[in-house]
Amino acid sequence: MPLHSVPRVPDLGPAPERPRRVLISTDTYPPDVNGAAYFTHRLATGLAARGNEVHVICQSETGRAGADVEDGVVVHRLRSAPILVHPTMRVTVPTRLDRLVADIKPDVLHTQGHFVVGRAAIAAARRAGVPIVATNHFMPDNLFQFAHIPARLREQAGRLAWRDFSRIFKRADHITTPTPLAAKLLADQGFRREVEPVSCGIDLTRFHPRPEPKSWARRSFDLPDRPTVLFVGRLDEEKHLDELVRALPLVLNDTDAQLAFVGKGNQREVLERLAKRIGVQDRVFFLGFVPDESMPQAFAAADVFGMPGIAELQSIATLEAMASGLPVVAADAMALPHLVDSNGYLYEPGDVVALARHLTTILVDDELRAKLGRASRELALTHDDQASLARFERIYDEVGR
Repeated sequence: MPLHSVPRVPDLGPAPERPRRVLISTDTYPPDVNGAAYFTHRLATGLAARGNEVHVICQSETGRAGADVEDGVVVHRLRSAPILVHPTMRVTVPTRLDRLVADIKPDVLHTQGHFVVGRAAIAAARRAGVPIVATNHFMPDNLFQFAHIPARLREQAGRLAWRDFSRIFKRADHITTPTPLAAKLLADQGFRREVEPVSCGIDLTRFHPRPEPKSWARRSFDLPDRPTVLFVGRLDEEKHLDELVRALPLVLNDTDAQLAFVGKGNQREVLERLAKRIGVQDRVFFLGFVPDESMPQAFAAADVFGMPGIAELQSIATLEAMASGLPVVAADAMALPHLVDSNGYLYEPGDVVALARHLTTILVDDELRAKLGRASRELALTHDDQASLARFERIYDEVGR
């Protein structure tokens, strides 16, 4: 070989493209227990399972900063501190995220909110020229109880909160929210950007009707074997769970029923006292936190799902109940009407008599209950999480062009 000749390199073709790199920012992530945290976790793990490289920036549940791989996702936890208004909640210590964004080099930022982590991530992404997708899960009602804002000031506080939201989210390249009604809410609050409804989606392979007797599922939760109304979610003020408890004596006039709550929150003691005062304490069961892997069995233990909340932008728990084949009785408020059609009933928030009547109608009629349950499943099929994940991937590519 001549002295200066270059060895021939085999033609290996074009270098393989690296996976799409998605950075997700959120102020709430497991082990936090709420709908936004669950959605963000499922978004992150779902994207990773589809071959994306996914990083999540969130607050630390211990206060200490650190990074680790969790369920195939690189989770970067930021320093946090407890907040005085809620004993179990923490807030991220404000910080610039430029160095972290520079190290990750994401193709897109998908922020799940406009609070401390969200606005810091948006600012850093803008400075780095990273495209931004923003999904809204926020309603002021979700914060009023934690901030202890008096009722007389809530309207004004809500206007200020929406103004702050608009200031941050208008910096995004593409904005989504879970339902058309949630998108309309933003327009009604003066937000002038286009907002695309993209369902949170659910795993239809995990949540589906079960063939085994309901008594089996009830036994695993130490529930008596009787007709069961189920609620799943935070036991907090804006859920209006007292309506389910106050409806129960009316339901008991016609059928031997019980009420089961899955979840934790600051209203549990209030609900326990209410149940005792009206004489139904032996028919109201608090199952506490149920791990996600056990949730299909919790739905299998129920006959009807009750959702009295008035601040739901979609309600993942209601979707999971529907996918599990449960009829739904829900408040006619916010986005819940989007989920209730031929699969159950809506009632005017606060109308406990109507709530009880609808629950009773379902519980006493086996044929109707089965018909409504089949309709729930059919409606849930339109919220397949794989379709939602695929749409988000297309959005990421669109904003990155």
